[in-house]
Amino acid sequence: PEGRRDGGTEGRRDQVRVRRGDGWPLLQPGCLHFRMAGQTMTIRQRTPFEPYTESTDSMPQNPSVILSAFADEAANHKTAVEQLAALAAIGIEYYSPRFVDLDGAGNVEHVVDLTKTKQKRLKKLNDEYGMNVTSIGSRVGKVKLIDVDDGTHNKHIPIAKYLKTEVAATIRAAHAMETKLIRGFSFYHPQFDAPEDHIPQAVDQLGQIVDLCAKEGVVYGLEVEANLIGQSGKLLAKLAKAVGRSNMVLIFDGGNLSHQGYSPLEVFDEYVAMRPYLGWAHIKDYQARAKKKKGDHVDEGVDWNFVPANIGDSGHEYVLRDLRKQIPKMERRLKKLGIPGLFLELEPHVKGGGQFGGFSGPDGMGVAARALCSLLDYVGIDYRLRDFDDIRAWRGF
Repeated sequence: PEGRRDGGTEGRRDQVRVRRGDGWPLLQPGCLHFRMAGQTMTIRQRTPFEPYTESTDSMPQNPSVILSAFADEAANHKTAVEQLAALAAIGIEYYSPRFVDLDGAGNVEHVVDLTKTKQKRLKKLNDEYGMNVTSIGSRVGKVKLIDVDDGTHNKHIPIAKYLKTEVAATIRAAHAMETKLIRGFSFYHPQFDAPEDHIPQAVDQLGQIVDLCAKEGVVYGLEVEANLIGQSGKLLAKLAKAVGRSNMVLIFDGGNLSHQGYSPLEVFDEYVAMRPYLGWAHIKDYQARAKKKKGDHVDEGVDWNFVPANIGDSGHEYVLRDLRKQIPKMERRLKKLGIPGLFLELEPHVKGGGQFGGFSGPDGMGVAARALCSLLDYVGIDYRLRDFDDIRAWRGF
């Protein structure tokens, strides 16, 4: 929501107007009203001069999160230098590598497929640009659970072979990039089957992946995503409970829910279901042009309606207000796993998204980052961006 106060001065705080398509309607004083997907929410509105306070909140200061991003979304040509320079300029210090052109010769490879020599070169570039790796943005899980022809192009790989190839290579990449986190997924169920019918087999195969990760000291993050046995927060919570390993956590993504047809309140319900197992969150949003039926198959090649987190249908303000209260407890759980804190990772897709990635450009990534920071400022969650103290440290004074 966009808002302003009449007169734009400190002296006129008695009226709040919220921009809507039909003008500037006068609304209830002291509250912020907004409509999402036909539903109305009301939240107490603070003045621009008033720090965030919440009488029921006993926390002595704002909790904090760690900002991160999928760097390949910020680069027009996916070169490593473009990716790292764009994020460094924004002020972000963490990223998840995915697709990268290390040499600048147009040869784009997934970070998992890089040779050991190239992974070392990428690590050296990370050090040069002052970047740390959040997670490996892997493809693990995006294969068919069952070898049947269901009209999709997805591959089936037997789990024993999968563990020795894709999963093992992803773990090696995590070690090379010095991260404990792997972003992954559940599996594709046959397109016309109910995902719930395949939970037992998915739990068995996920358990094998997670056990291999545990043996190597790595945490597996399971992202909510359309078309998978894990297309909703509630399904992911069932998987997490059944797998029952502390080194498998869940990754919330509001845009991956709203673009399936979930309303803002329904997105919040899915987040609440995931909350006990939450490891980190991806930040993107979606504005639907037409009503979708939840659970329907989603064409992953035509996802063009993603938007920054402050204007979409996912209700990120609602989620972040609740998350603010959960962060201290989540941090304690995550630090036991060797994770430095709660990551909020930008994956904006504002110039397009697909099955295995998306694109925002350096300008789109900047827009998405500023949108997220404005929301975090508004709800009272702290974060860090590079500042002049970092430049002082680099210069040695």
